[in-house]
Amino acid sequence: MRLPLLALLSRGPAHGYELKQNLEQLMGAAYPQSNVGQIYVTLSRLEKSGLIEGEEIAQSSRPNKKIYRLTDAGTAALSAWFEETAEEPRVRDDFFIKLALASHTGLADRIALINKQRRQYLTTMRQLSKLSTTETRDEPIAQLLIEGAMLHLQADLDWLERCQEELEGRE
Repeated sequence: MRLPLLALLSRGPAHGYELKQNLEQLMGAAYPQSNVGQIYVTLSRLEKSGLIEGEEIAQSSRPNKKIYRLTDAGTAALSAWFEETAEEPRVRDDFFIKLALASHTGLADRIALINKQRRQYLTTMRQLSKLSTTETRDEPIAQLLIEGAMLHLQADLDWLERCQEELEGRE
């Protein structure tokens, strides 16, 4: 959340609720909505670390609001973020750790774990497909996000199939 907020502030000063709305408008319904409380906590941390500055603005009929601006340090952090590449593939996957420990500990059946995870991936794919054809139809960023998630899920399903084949072949 830190760096996306910095990126939004690079366009100009804004208050927390405005940043929340901008993020939701940009990403669409496909992206999990941010909790406004978490946004303000993150803004406070960014301010303490010197990446943004806040200024109280008096309002006559409403409580004061705080407008945030990007600092030079925030601009540098943002530039560094855009220069970084995405991390390597997930090798510390929670599901895979469960799968590895299932037979080692005798606490769970590996094939049952695979089938349960497969059902979850398929349910998520159906939800994303429905979202793609209803709420986000006219939002290109949201459509790309959904497409990427669907491709990852399909790869995960293919990998689960591979795991099942390998494990059943060893029994």
